[in-house]
Amino acid sequence: MAKIGRRNILFVTRIATPGVYLDGGERGEILLPGRYVPQGTIVGESFEVFVHRDSEDRLVATTETPHALVGEFAAMRVVSTNPRIGAFLDWGLSKDLLLPIREQSRRVNPGDWVVAYIFVDIKTDRIVATTRLNRHLNVTPPEYVEGQAVELMVTGMTTLGYNAIVNGAHIGLLYHNELPAPLTIGQRLDGYIRSVRPDGKIDLSINPAGYARVAPLKEQVLEALAKAGGGLPLGDGSPPAQIRDAFGVSKKAFKQAIGSLYKERRIVIDGRGIRLP
Repeated sequence: MAKIGRRNILFVTRIATPGVYLDGGERGEILLPGRYVPQGTIVGESFEVFVHRDSEDRLVATTETPHALVGEFAAMRVVSTNPRIGAFLDWGLSKDLLLPIREQSRRVNPGDWVVAYIFVDIKTDRIVATTRLNRHLNVTPPEYVEGQAVELMVTGMTTLGYNAIVNGAHIGLLYHNELPAPLTIGQRLDGYIRSVRPDGKIDLSINPAGYARVAPLKEQVLEALAKAGGGLPLGDGSPPAQIRDAFGVSKKAFKQAIGSLYKERRIVIDGRGIRLP
């Protein structure tokens, strides 16, 4: 049976003026409009299609691929709003995706970017979005280990940092003071598990732990010193923004790198900054 909101491989049962009809199993025939049908298509041929509902609530197929399928999280732009219904999101198809009012964690406006979860409303059998993400995150205690590489998607900013979905399942936190630059809602990036607390909360980092993070930065600092004639006006007291502009890293990472170089006697730290010995 064809699955709504998913990619399906369906076979042509008949050819008609509006397009071709595909065998949807228990869901009956599903129209693939003519604009998606190559010339010369015959009965029995198969297509990989995405199944959804059109503006008249009929099941239709498309060869287009949306930004995310049912059961996935995605960052999408708000195209328009209706005060009685909700908002409509651009999800990569000709028909926008509904974000109902009841499924909004906060009211949104055209042009906003939101991270939403896509699901099928069991009452209407329609594909809709929700920004009430906690309902759809995995509540099972995570089994991540310190330093494990993970995929992250930023969902929002807090006073401490940025919340991010971890491997499409859990929620974690990236701290402001460990980031080289501000992040954006919906941004995807590689990250690492810093720790998993006893209460299951996850602390994240965009840098590998320990020497794996510091070693490349140490060489970057030495190279910059050499290019600058042996000295740079940077040190423990330098503003984080100045360090970000110079090396693209957080102040904490920079301090770890120059501290290690100082212990190895490869640089000198004084009131003017850092320099080669």
